[in-house]
Amino acid sequence: MELIRGIHNIRAQHYGCVLTIGNFDGVHLGHSEVLKGLLADAKAHNLPSTVMLFEPQPQEFFAKNNAPARLTRLRDKLRLLSNLGIERVICISFNQQFANMHAEQFVSDILIKKLGVKALTVGDDFKFGKQRQGDFSLLLSMGKQAGMDVKSTASFRQLNARVSSTLIREALAAGDLENAKLMLGHNYVISGRVIHGWKKGRELGFRTANIALKRQVCPVNGVFAVKANIAGEHVFGVANIGNKPTFNGTRALLEVHLFDFAQDIYGQFMHVELIRKLRDEKKFETLTQLTAQIATDVAAAKQCFGLN
Repeated sequence: MELIRGIHNIRAQHYGCVLTIGNFDGVHLGHSEVLKGLLADAKAHNLPSTVMLFEPQPQEFFAKNNAPARLTRLRDKLRLLSNLGIERVICISFNQQFANMHAEQFVSDILIKKLGVKALTVGDDFKFGKQRQGDFSLLLSMGKQAGMDVKSTASFRQLNARVSSTLIREALAAGDLENAKLMLGHNYVISGRVIHGWKKGRELGFRTANIALKRQVCPVNGVFAVKANIAGEHVFGVANIGNKPTFNGTRALLEVHLFDFAQDIYGQFMHVELIRKLRDEKKFETLTQLTAQIATDVAAAKQCFGLN
């Protein structure tokens, strides 16, 4: 899959495609249906299937940390899109300059002149351009003049119309990993590079591999039985997602204690699948209480995987 970062990197060879535009947060089953339709259009037109998305996501740009919790980082989003067979992703930097672009200019200059879009699929509630003045009807009228077929994502989403990123966030917040999995089509995953932490887990007898959560808003919180993937190796473990209230922490962090694993993995990329929620995050009065609870959590997670 080809990744094009920024409008300035769209070249002459990228002219001619079928396109869909959106956040694709979570790349869930509703998205999958839209992307199947995109792939069918691509085959019919004999043109590359192309997804346009934004970094940061528009709500993150405008609302900052008050934006809804993100389900997937860009790297995971690209991996999931590639797995579905998407040929090309255009990642637009959503900044003030782009936010100020008039809707007609976006359609004329980017969709028609730069990309030569032959078929476009967007939500019928899609708003774009300066002050969100562009809408589905504008796309239809400008598309008709330019020979660009415009259709709504609803035409591809009959079976999964009730699946949404919002519903998945709600399921994750409630600790309902099974329902979230049904909507995503896969276990919920957090991934990132392993960083140096406070080394408190090591002092307590439970070494952890830590991943910083870039935004303070996280869709999940608590202690989970997990399955991690590090350089192709699968390892079971127990993870805490939160801000370490016992240590008065303020930074959101994923801490994973991996069972029977002692390799140095600092700087390596790790995928962590959440399998079962064990409990909510909690502040303990003493380190003795915390250590005892971690031991209980480890035993519960091992039992979940049949390792006891």
